[in-house]
This record gives sequence, C-alpha cells and structure tokens, in this order.
Amino acid sequence: MKLYLQFTTLASWLLLAASAWAQPFTITGKVTDAQTGQPLTGASVFCQNTTIGTTTTADGSFRLSLPEGGYDLVVSYNGYETFSSRIGRGTEGGDILEVRLKVKDRSLEEVSIVATTEVRDGWNKYGAFFRGQFLGMTEGVESCVIENADSLRFFYSRKRDRLKVTAREPLRIRNEALGYRIRYELDSFTHEYGPGNTEYVGYALFEEMEGTDEQQKDWKEKRQDAYFGSILHFMRCYYDSTFGINGYELSRLDPATGNSKRIYDPYDSTLFIALEDGDAMLLSIGRLYVTYTQEKPEVQYLNFKKERLNSPFQKSSLDFPESIVIERNGYCYDQKQIKALGYWAWEKLARLLPYDYDPD
Repeated sequence: MKLYLQFTTLASWLLLAASAWAQPFTITGKVTDAQTGQPLTGASVFCQNTTIGTTTTADGSFRLSLPEGGYDLVVSYNGYETFSSRIGRGTEGGDILEVRLKVKDRSLEEVSIVATTEVRDGWNKYGAFFRGQFLGMTEGVESCVIENADSLRFFYSRKRDRLKVTAREPLRIRNEALGYRIRYELDSFTHEYGPGNTEYVGYALFEEMEGTDEQQKDWKEKRQDAYFGSILHFMRCYYDSTFGINGYELSRLDPATGNSKRIYDPYDSTLFIALEDGDAMLLSIGRLYVTYTQEKPEVQYLNFKKERLNSPFQKSSLDFPESIVIERNGYCYDQKQIKALGYWAWEKLARLLPYDYDPD
C-alpha cells in the first residue's frame, strides 16, 4: 500500500506540473558571422530529432514555436561550424538569442584526412557495413534509403584499424517504412575494428511524407510499433509515472553479489527526484538494466546476438556517469553522457522517431 500511495502522489504532482507547464513557447534569435557580425541569410535552424525547423531571413533572424519540453537547438550554415545548444521554456523571453557562427578551420580537417587513406570505391566496399551501423538492421530497414550516398567519403587507417566516414553535404534519407524524410548532418562517424566500437554524431531534422490514406494508416501503425518500447517511450513513461503499467522493469548490478537486483520502486528518492520546475531527475547509480515486457525482440536481433529465439522480452541498459534530467516530451540531458546498450542500441536511425511525435 505504501508503494501505491507513493506512486499516486508522484503521478498527481507530475500531472499538476504538466498542466501548468504544458504550453507552447517561442524562441527568437539572430544568426551572424562571428568575425564580421554580418547576418547569415538562409542558415538552417532546427531542433535536433524533431520536425521543427526554419531558415533565417535576410537579416539573419529566426522564430520557432515549440511544444512544451526540452530540445537541442541546431544552427548550421555552409562553411561554418555547427552550433548546438540546449533550450527549453527557460530560454523563452524578450531577449533575442544571438548565435555567432565561426568559419570552419579547414586546416584541421586536411590534417585529419592526410593521416588516413581515402578508399576510392568506399561505398562499394563499406556501404553495406555503414548502412548497418548507421541505419540499423531492424525489420523494414531496406525501406530506408540514403538518396545522396555519393556524398559520403570513406577513410581507412591501417595503423589504427579504424574506418572514418564523412559527408560533403547533409544526408538526405527517405524512410518509406515510417513515412519520414530526414535531413541528417553527419558530424562524425568512426568504427574501430579491434574493440568493435562504433560512434557517430549528427543532427537530424524530420519531415513527414505525404501519402495516400492507406499509406498514412500504414505509417501510423509502424510509427506506433517503433515508439512503444523505445527509449523515447521509456523516458516519457518514467516522467509521467506510468512506468509499471506500460510494461517496464528496472534492475541494477548489486555491488555486493555481482548479480542483477530488481528495483521495485523506480521512484525511490535515491534514484528519482521530481524537480520544482516540472522536470524530473534520474540519479546515477551505475548501469540501469531495462526490460520491456510488452513486446518480443526481433528475430534478426536474436540471431545477431546469438540469443535464444524464444527470448520473451526486449532487454536494454543505460549508462550515464552523472544524473540526467528528463523533460515532459522525453528529451533528456546531457545526451552526450548517455549510452544506450542492448536492444535500444540495435534500433538505430531507421527506427528513430522525432521528439514531437505523438502516438495519439
């Protein structure tokens, strides 16, 4: 009974907080050259992993209206370094956000490229591998197409046994399975063959595709399928205290025994704090193991991981060395500190949904 009352109290608090804070907010700003102060016309301004974006006007200004939550604001312009900053309702106000972009230092890029060897037929040799690591190997990934794959450059270092991939322009990705066009600015992609580690950083802007009524219905069903059990769904459920009824279970590694130990109260004060501004904080207690009991893993995943084909649940884990803050749209920060493993790591760009996605 104590556990039930604790959950109920938290749910009521979050509901009141959400009602008070669930209002759209507006961000206005201006983009200029950091050295000359001249406005940059036509700069791309968008919120990372959303469908929300615009371009700057003749005087470099922009305006974005955003649903309640947190976002990474991204500003990019050809020949300049990409700007990225976390924003939320606290960013709103009378002040104009001043974004000063710096010209890229091409000398550093040239040194990096000279230190490796570009593979002339890179796509033929590494294209399939890149697709698997970048788009994923989930069901329906064959319907996810990189339309300008010829803009990719592949560099392989024998000394480091490392593959590096860059792009001359933002990647144009058409996801026929989920009904999105994605503009992806690939900042970096590296794979180290020794330890088998893959890391890539980039910025995605989504655009919903137009289609027939039948296509729209199919996309809606597949988006819902991709959403439930995803890390976005998990964070939203954790935020609004519907964690248990949505089929999630948590456990952690017990330092004393070295075994996995079930967490029966995911809202215990040693793990979770409801903040006064309506956000929630997830405290770092080591690796969190997450089990989603409402859906089985894909057969492709089980074969790839060489696991039993009758495994009933999707299992993932989260590593974050410091505490993370969760906002009501499922956005959490600092994202660079969060590492998803297991099933969530399997679901890559082909299964990614924007932060402003609403299953209802």
